[in-house]
Amino acid sequence: MKEALLSRAPSELRALAGAIRMGRLSAPFSAVGLRQIVNDGADSVAHSLGEMSDSGMPAAGIAYTLELLAETIADRPKIEDLVQVVATGPEVSGVANRDTSVVVSDLFSRAEQSVVVIGYAVYQGQKVFQTLAARMNERPELNVRMYLDITRKPGDTTMASELVKRFCHHFRTTQWPGGARLPEIFYDPRSAALNRTGAASLHAKCVVVDGERVFISSANFTEAGQTRNIELGLLVSSRGVAERITDFVEQLVEERLLTRAI
Repeated sequence: MKEALLSRAPSELRALAGAIRMGRLSAPFSAVGLRQIVNDGADSVAHSLGEMSDSGMPAAGIAYTLELLAETIADRPKIEDLVQVVATGPEVSGVANRDTSVVVSDLFSRAEQSVVVIGYAVYQGQKVFQTLAARMNERPELNVRMYLDITRKPGDTTMASELVKRFCHHFRTTQWPGGARLPEIFYDPRSAALNRTGAASLHAKCVVVDGERVFISSANFTEAGQTRNIELGLLVSSRGVAERITDFVEQLVEERLLTRAI
């Protein structure tokens, strides 16, 4: 029943309900009788209505169920209202997309409770994170966590602890606005390990704000990635998606697969 009826337009469901209430459609339901109302898929709709009837549901109950389903589908947000395309690159005539840097800055400036930043590469961070740092100063209760990649260059034999220390110093002095409260920063120990067997990168690029807005993008947290490169991303309004992402990284921390650096 789910697939056959959930895929129908509200107008079709209401028409079916009306025909059943007036007695123009009745059990046993046939595809032939439904084709005047249902444009396609009459066989599957007839089967679904037949299942409802066989379960003991009276005609009035079937009609009422169809009307409720029509209201639910009509009130369901459109996918365009929940997911927005975010693009950076040369302007293209006839295409209107939100720019990456604008979206990221807007997300940071409106954060109320929490910000999760998952980023592969961070350069020109003082500019990229300026709005976030200012928001953290405005709202002392704002919790900000960053999960960033620590890169070991080929041939670098620095001890892992020293590499992490160097990364933290570099972040504080060159990638974060001076004088601003620092976020919590976590990293994948495999990226800093001296033994390169099994080395891995924290390659995700994502922002989660207040547990309900999610921005997933190809863009690194760099000036080029935010403003000049050709990048694509999706801005999603969904508590469910936000929760899945934050639960994932928090579980990695819980199981010590990600380690706190700052």
